[in-house]
Amino acid sequence: MIRILPTLAVAMLLLTMTITLAPAQNSSSQRVTKRMPYPTFELEVLVDGRPLTEYRNHGRTYVEAERGAEYELRLRNSSPDRVAVALSVDGLNTIDALQTSAWNASKWVIEPWQTITIGGWQMSSERARRFYFTTERDSYAAKLGQRGDFGVISAVFFRERNRPVIVRPSESSRDESGPSPGAQPKMSAEASRGDRAATGIGRSVRNDVREIDMDLDSRPAAELTIKYEYSGRYEYSRGRFCPEP
Repeated sequence: MIRILPTLAVAMLLLTMTITLAPAQNSSSQRVTKRMPYPTFELEVLVDGRPLTEYRNHGRTYVEAERGAEYELRLRNSSPDRVAVALSVDGLNTIDALQTSAWNASKWVIEPWQTITIGGWQMSSERARRFYFTTERDSYAAKLGQRGDFGVISAVFFRERNRPVIVRPSESSRDESGPSPGAQPKMSAEASRGDRAATGIGRSVRNDVREIDMDLDSRPAAELTIKYEYSGRYEYSRGRFCPEP
């Protein structure tokens, strides 16, 4: 059985959808004004409710992290199918903080034509703790003693095979308190470069969820990845956004 959680975010019916294509450039790096890597799915990073500007470099999408800022992840399903999304930040699943394959991961459910916003690490069926930009030493992964994939946000979408589902109460929940943001992190030997961007476990907020059963296609419908980093690790030149070697 695959553990899947839907959010209580308000559904948004997309009656029309406009895709703006950026003109081709000779440079291998360019600013993206509107990104739609798949015709039906989208992932965005929001600060204060606004999406961060995205950049492309060598086939990857980047955003500039804002030190100390809380952020949210907006997932859009512009398709007629219900989907489940394995969403991870710094290599940790956003529902249970486990490091697993996308297929085995706990997932968020998005109804057809719906947009949901995930604002933090889910701690129980009622509480979450906010995402915020910090350093590796202060990251949630470091506090758990995990070797994180720092600065990487990943969303893997799976389509539902059969529509009927069985709704049941959550069988278990983790400690709502979680590691204290001020606690001494358990650092692994590999996580020594503590100035890189990472995500912390912030203040507790209400976020009601419930578990359901779904039968999913085994092959992902889409895989979206965004890399985030502080501006000090990037070089701006004539509008270009280039990561350091």
